[in-house]
Amino acid sequence: MGKNKNVIIVGGGIVGLSTAYFLQKEGHQVTVLDKSDISSGASFVNAGYLTPSHIIPLASPGMISKGIKYMFNSSSPFYMKPRLDLDFIKWAWYFKKSSTKAKVERAMPIIKDINLISRKLYEDMKSSGDLGDFHLDDRGLLMVYQTEKARDHELEVMKKAQEMGLEASHLDADGLKKIEPNIELNALGAIHYECDRHTTPPQIMKNLLEHLSKNGVSIHKGEEVLDIDVEKGFVTEVRTNKSSYQADEVVFAAGSWTSNLSKKMNIDLPLQAGKGYRINVESPTKISMPAILMEAKMAVTPMQGFTRFAGTMEFSGINHIIRKERVEAIAQGAERYYNGLKISDEDKNNAQCGLRPVSPDGLPYIGRPAGYKNLTIATGHAMMGWSLGPATGKMVTELISGQKTAMDLSPFNPNRKF
Repeated sequence: MGKNKNVIIVGGGIVGLSTAYFLQKEGHQVTVLDKSDISSGASFVNAGYLTPSHIIPLASPGMISKGIKYMFNSSSPFYMKPRLDLDFIKWAWYFKKSSTKAKVERAMPIIKDINLISRKLYEDMKSSGDLGDFHLDDRGLLMVYQTEKARDHELEVMKKAQEMGLEASHLDADGLKKIEPNIELNALGAIHYECDRHTTPPQIMKNLLEHLSKNGVSIHKGEEVLDIDVEKGFVTEVRTNKSSYQADEVVFAAGSWTSNLSKKMNIDLPLQAGKGYRINVESPTKISMPAILMEAKMAVTPMQGFTRFAGTMEFSGINHIIRKERVEAIAQGAERYYNGLKISDEDKNNAQCGLRPVSPDGLPYIGRPAGYKNLTIATGHAMMGWSLGPATGKMVTELISGQKTAMDLSPFNPNRKF
């Protein structure tokens, strides 16, 4: 065990706060800097899933041709806004190169392993009582299909998941009715991944923030990192719009904004912001099972106090513009599967979005970039940031503490070639 260090974490989302949680447990002095007030963004608006079953990375065969097909339809589930942006064009090229069968096969066990580590850490956090009592439900996740084509595709994924030791089963329409008895689903059946869990993200984020503040972690909201001084491979100073900080170690866990920070350091980190949207329905929906509606490419989660409908992957740069047609597409998608469900205009008008940091190959960046001795990068988790936050925080802590990491970090190397 190395000496206790003074660590600055840039970013207060689930990855940054999980990192702070484990670092503090190891006895390090931790400061979190975030340019927002840490009350919104991807860590608050996600579907709340812990998903070992999501073993297929976003960069998989056929995704780019889908992206091109969807490019001119701004309400499509996977939307790439056409733009002349060199970083985006380079990223899209790497994404295409990563979308091969061989690369997907290689990524699957890695994604499964890090998900299982993270699921266990959420369970440990719950049993420790550190974050009070929070919602962690083990009913699994349904992949609900309306067409035989979607069914056949998911049956292949299920088979791979089962071969990797994950619990999953196939439900026909009757099986679906048994597991979700209080609503009428317009579907042929579903794959039930018993290995998955679901949570209520805003609750966990609030509890985490409170726990960290109580336990000596300094959290500075509304502080934007403007400049970083480096000497001989060491980050010596982090300057914000309000102050400047020295530290033994610095962690970049700023989600989609990490690419801007990396640019300041001359680190080439291919990363794009993938915008997702959510609608919360406060009135009772009788939905009791979390579900991904396959053809609509969206997620449904019964959370504490509301039902959340979330979805879409929109690549249009770093912005929080809410495209009404995309919110509408989520609402309509949900209404096509749940007979009698009506999402009100008020709920649609209260929709929020968040930016997920997407690497070209669907694996996160976790580790030290070449040329820097005291900098660690922790981002690029795409649609699995919520799922993988604790595992990432734990491994960053192990790295900084000079311990053996829970997993081999080489697949997550920030300098990997695409």
